Amino acid sequence: MDKLAKQLRDDANRIEARISPQLDERIRASLESAAQERTPARPAGHSARFWWTSSLTGIAATMLVIAIVNLTLDEPEPAITEPPATPQLAVQFDWKLQPAMLTQTLEQELADIQSDLKKAEQVVREDIEQIAVTATDAEEP
Repeated sequence: MDKLAKQLRDDANRIEARISPQLDERIRASLESAAQERTPARPAGHSARFWWTSSLTGIAATMLVIAIVNLTLDEPEPAITEPPATPQLAVQFDWKLQPAMLTQTLEQELADIQSDLKKAEQVVREDIEQIAVTATDAEEP
């Protein structure tokens, strides 16, 4: 890490940057205008007077809210001891259970697959018998 830091410092020292007097003047003018915008002029006693005024206004508003709340709360609301009654639904559903319509098509598909398997098994047996016959014919010279 020290080697990298040394290399970066050496590279930075080799950089030669020249600023024209016009650019230097523009930068200085920009910094001065930004500094003037940050410090608005106001009277010296303004901040203390504003602080006292806002503090007294806040205290008066708080006292007024407390007085209004205390006058409107005559007696506390009773606590709810029972849950509210849930309304009953007027709609009744007639649940008739029936087997799914897809079971018939699935049963038919299963029967078709079993039939295809039997046919494929028969074709394979015939092929094996033919291979066996061909092999025995080749052995009989």
